[in-house]
Amino acid sequence: MNNATILTCAVTGNLTKPEQTPHLPITPDHIADECLAAAEAGAAAVHIHVRDPKTGAPSMELDLYEQVVSAIRRHNPELIINLTTGPGGRYVPSDENPSIAGPGTTLLPPERRVEHIAALKPDICSLDLNTMNSGDQVVMNTPKNVARMARIIQEAGSVPELECFDSGDLVLANKLISDGALDGPGLYTFVMGVRYALPFSPEAVAFARSLLPAGAQWSAFAIGRQAFQAVAQSFLMGGNVRIGLEDTVYLDRGVLAPNNAALVHKARRIVEDLGGQLASPAEARRRWNLAPTNRR
Repeated sequence: MNNATILTCAVTGNLTKPEQTPHLPITPDHIADECLAAAEAGAAAVHIHVRDPKTGAPSMELDLYEQVVSAIRRHNPELIINLTTGPGGRYVPSDENPSIAGPGTTLLPPERRVEHIAALKPDICSLDLNTMNSGDQVVMNTPKNVARMARIIQEAGSVPELECFDSGDLVLANKLISDGALDGPGLYTFVMGVRYALPFSPEAVAFARSLLPAGAQWSAFAIGRQAFQAVAQSFLMGGNVRIGLEDTVYLDRGVLAPNNAALVHKARRIVEDLGGQLASPAEARRRWNLAPTNRR
């Protein structure tokens, strides 16, 4: 089914807080279980962050990633694993001297941000192309550092998912492809509704899509109250879709989602009610030119 829609479930994320919902998966076992349940509900891929099991704070510990990935590969080797490489790119200027990093800065060398990719070799990993304001922080992904990360990702045999927060990110992606730092035409995700980035609207989706190279695969998602609107809009415009507790903690207005599977069920219903159908992991692997299973 070449026209089937690929649904990715983003199960825990980096910014969603345990205070927002008691259902946010924190431990490696809980994150893996949520991934597997999302697959049973219809997800072909899962986008994974890990968290400190004691505090619930975002983590980059390789052992935590390894526990999650091993459990998924053991129980559902066809499910597409997409690990984040986003953490490690935030800068918070100090109040006294903005040239000095203040509390909350997470900047790391590019190679450190992809150590878990080199070690675990997931099917896919995110590669953020944005340099932008994020509240009082700045997210920094310079072309040189993105290229350094891309080299390690490709050496690991993983496919970079190019996360684009604004139009300039898409321009950068095209430049990196023309320079040979990235393979084209590429796998893209439009991140929408983030403050100071692309707003979510049909016009914004259409504009971002117009900047893609021919033959590119893409999806779009929006955070918060527009998350399910983005599922419908992306599907209607020919893209793939994403949902999960990273993007919204609500199943309906004022109703917390009890788990990621419930969000996937609703997104699946939206796609099917609009006349579509979801791709299986095996079908998604063929579309995205991935190996038949993720046993590595």
